[in-house]
Amino acid sequence: MLAVIINPKSGKKHFKHQREYLLRQLEEHSIAFTAKETEYKGHATELARDFVESGCNRILVWGGDGTISETVNGIMTAEIPEEKRKNIQLGLIPRGTGNDFGRFWGLTRNYKRSLDIFFTGKPEPMDVGRLTYFENGVEKHRYFINSIGYGVDPLTCVYADKLKPFIGSHHFNYLFGLIVALFKQRPIPVSVKVDGTECFKAGLFTMNVGNGPYSGGGIRQNPEANPCDGIFNAMFVEKPTIGQLFKALPNLFNGHLTDIPVIHTIKGSEIEIITEEKVIVETDGILMDYVGNGRLSCIHNAINFII
Repeated sequence: MLAVIINPKSGKKHFKHQREYLLRQLEEHSIAFTAKETEYKGHATELARDFVESGCNRILVWGGDGTISETVNGIMTAEIPEEKRKNIQLGLIPRGTGNDFGRFWGLTRNYKRSLDIFFTGKPEPMDVGRLTYFENGVEKHRYFINSIGYGVDPLTCVYADKLKPFIGSHHFNYLFGLIVALFKQRPIPVSVKVDGTECFKAGLFTMNVGNGPYSGGGIRQNPEANPCDGIFNAMFVEKPTIGQLFKALPNLFNGHLTDIPVIHTIKGSEIEIITEEKVIVETDGILMDYVGNGRLSCIHNAINFII
């Protein structure tokens, strides 16, 4: 049985027409399915968890990075055997603002093409990131499929969200939000460990840990990141000068952002951030209530992506 999770607030334009096309195509392909729409933040997590605990092993997501991230959290927190979890197949029809995860796989807002890929594609083993942190002394986990960001990254999400009423749901939100965040963020003293060894201590201006190469609507913060290789690629930025900021802006989308001297690149399967100050965090563009220290682990071949 195929489960379809639909976010009606993701890419609202032409929603009714495209939804009817999706369901009609599934019926014409004689695919047994059940479809449910999300109604609130975190609902996709609940739906995905219920689906897989009920025996479903294929999920198709119609939504953006946030919807597929919530779905992955539902899969990873479901009470099922680990071998069963590794056999779950996940598909995507991108409908969000940034669509950064789908961008790596060549999936765009061309919903007909994305659906054709789902029908004809094969399952590809894929990594999932896990953030481990403590809240009031209790260990907690948050999973991410594309990237996790500290500093400027989550602040960009804050401003991008504020710009939506004026610009709409578009990747330009992230670009304008980024420009504002770059001039608002201040460095935060942190220590970074990679695979158990302290890498450096510095003032964190921004940091993005990538399972995939894109974030913020197509920005290539970690151009070598691959969600199938078992490691993270990360970029850590100390406080840049105004000149360095303007030099970096043209390189946001061309893969040469890491050429700037204040940007350090990191590779590893486990990255730990230690700080005595509060620092906001975003996972796949979703702002977290959690602030502070965290350990990031790459879970190799956690689930399968249909491509």
